[in-house]
Amino acid sequence: QVQLVESGGGLVQAGDSLRLSCAASGRTISNYGMGWFRQAPGKEREFVATINWSGGTTLYADSVQGRFTITRDNAKKMLYLQMNSLNPEDTAVYYCAADGTIASVIRGATRSATYDYWGQGTQVTVSS
Repeated sequence: QVQLVESGGGLVQAGDSLRLSCAASGRTISNYGMGWFRQAPGKEREFVATINWSGGTTLYADSVQGRFTITRDNAKKMLYLQMNSLNPEDTAVYYCAADGTIASVIRGATRSATYDYWGQGTQVTVSS
């Protein structure tokens, strides 16, 4: 089992950058594929980015491709999301998630239903 805690959210202006962090405790995170999701008010939770166990495979939502970068440091049990060129449409609560199924470990996963473990979320607000 793994526990996840996000941090790094805040209020920024359009065009700014933020780096979100997700600290894991419990089992080594190299046993998990991991991802970032977000949920805006009145909307369903949506996929942002995912990364496989080694960091060698990453996938992004079209809306963030080229602006966001997902990375991980297994030794530190950390997951990161570097967010550049933020715009108001990026405003949401951001969640990190982990899943230990073989497919997720190897390739990551884009469906929220796949993930077993979730953090509590961190708010990102981008003003225009």
